[in-house]
Amino acid sequence: MNEVTKQLTERKSVRVFTDQKIDEATVEEILTCSAQAPTAGNQQLYSIIRINNSDLKEKLSVVCDHQPFIAEGKLVLVYCADCLKWHDAFRENGCEPRDPGEGDLILAIDDALIAAQNAVTAAWSLGIGSCYIGDIMENCEEVRSLLKLPEYVFPAALLVFGYPTEQQKERIKPKRAELRYIVSEDSYHRLNKEELKQMLLKNCSEETYDGWIAAFCKRKYNSDFSREMTRSVREYLKQFKDRKSE
Repeated sequence: MNEVTKQLTERKSVRVFTDQKIDEATVEEILTCSAQAPTAGNQQLYSIIRINNSDLKEKLSVVCDHQPFIAEGKLVLVYCADCLKWHDAFRENGCEPRDPGEGDLILAIDDALIAAQNAVTAAWSLGIGSCYIGDIMENCEEVRSLLKLPEYVFPAALLVFGYPTEQQKERIKPKRAELRYIVSEDSYHRLNKEELKQMLLKNCSEETYDGWIAAFCKRKYNSDFSREMTRSVREYLKQFKDRKSE
């Protein structure tokens, strides 16, 4: 295993940071690596908002399902799927572009998340931990107001960076599913009940599986924050509907 694959395998989420700041040269290195990510047609359909204001960090930590460690991040970045920049460029040059649609949004989200993962990987190689915050998709009205997001710009992910504490360094990374449950050949394989159980037993014992999955469904999938995320995304999607079809 070479150094790159070793780091990709060992990287884990970090939610507790030391007081050490991330110097500007290192921040620029992380962002430069992020911008070198693969992108659809070299369009870079994303914008990155760096959150420096401490009050804004605090507000985001509340809006994003009350996660205080966000406010403690030494580098906080919001990756936005951005369908507006190219649309503006087309209009400024008299191209008469169509309005961005759902397909454009999904492509832009792909671009944004690939760039975000480059930043996460680069940071880990420099000894800096990070954590993805998908909850930035919640409470769309408040998030759009806080970040002054115009139409056709969607907050795909929030990343929090910092140097991990010793406890975080020593924390065991959660086990991932075995490849046989993720990779299939030539067509999609729908896992049956027993296969699903075997895939998920890494999280618990055979005796506690039924109770564990019921509790996980209630705590995560059926939770208020998951329902709010769906509502928020649905609200965002309204602006990406093809107006000509309405």
